Order: sequence, then C-alpha cells, then structure tokens
Amino acid sequence: MELQQTDISKIEVREIEWQGPFSWTGYENHNNLDTIPETEGIYLWTFEYKDGYLVYCAGITKSTKKRFRQHTLGYKSGNYTVFNINEAEQGRRVEIWHGWSYARTHREEFNERKDEILSAVEEQLKSFRVFVAQIPEKRERARFEAAIMNSIYGSTEPWAELADRGMALSKRRKDEMPIFIKNINGIKFYGLPKTLEI
Repeated sequence: MELQQTDISKIEVREIEWQGPFSWTGYENHNNLDTIPETEGIYLWTFEYKDGYLVYCAGITKSTKKRFRQHTLGYKSGNYTVFNINEAEQGRRVEIWHGWSYARTHREEFNERKDEILSAVEEQLKSFRVFVAQIPEKRERARFEAAIMNSIYGSTEPWAELADRGMALSKRRKDEMPIFIKNINGIKFYGLPKTLEI
C-alpha cells in the first residue's frame, strides 16, 4: 500500500535503546555478566562475533523472567536447535542437534544422545549474550520482532543462515501506519540494522 504525502508526515520515528549484554538466566557465574532485567519488550539472542554481536534470534515477551525459564526448559528437553559454538561464533551453522519438528519425531535419537546434546546445550546457554529493549505495546513488539527476523532472512551474508526459519511472525498489516525505528546503542550488531521500518 502506497502512503499518501499527508500520511508520510504522520509516520512516527522512534529511538529504541538496547540494554546488554546480559547472561542467559542461571549462567551469570560462567560469563561474569549481569542477569537479564525483568522487562516487557523484545530480546535478542546473540553470539560474540568479530567486533560485535551476531543476532541469532529475536523474541517478544511480557516477562523476561518467565520467558527465559520456558526457553531453558525447551533447550534441556531437546526441543530447540543446538549448535557447535566455535562454529556459530564464526557465523557458521553447524548443528549438533536439530530441534523443532525433527526433535518431536526423533525422541529415541535424543534419548540415545542425551548426554552429548545436553552438554552442548550448556555451552550454548553459557555463550549467549542477551540484549533487551523495553516496548510496552504488544502489537509493536510483534511488528518489531518480525522486522528484525525478516531482515536477517533477507540478508545475503553467510551468517544469516544461522537463524532458524519457520517462526510465527506477525509483520505490519496494510492498515497499520509504519513506524521507523532507530536502534540506539554503542554496540555493533550483525543482523540488526541501525534503522528498521516496522
């Protein structure tokens, strides 16, 4: 949908400040990072990469505390994809275990390889660097998440292959006015553009 000239003048420009890096909840003693603050907004899972951080995944939540407990359970139950961390920190996707639908249909394999997979889970959770931004409005969170992930999916950079596909994303509808987001931080992110239209 093309916006009329009068509509363009109404487009909101918003600055979003990212806080972090934080430790994955429960791993603070392993990486000497602070605990994720309790917030309502959007979060990034990143790996240390070159001179900054490589975004693997964006997510939304009403409570970071509750959501990260759910994610930890998902990892330790074998439901999430687990990587070789040395490769991930080079921007390369080398899986130790493929989660999601594969995990649901291969429980016997998971049980046979459980020690190996759970050891890799521990390494992955230790290595994650988490960033958060406060966004109280639910619909805006969903649009922001979709814009970040679709930006990664559309990238031709090799590291874009690291991000899992198949997320349930809810991008801006045609009847919604765009919002231009300026991501404010002193950190270099790979996978998070400095400006995004959501």
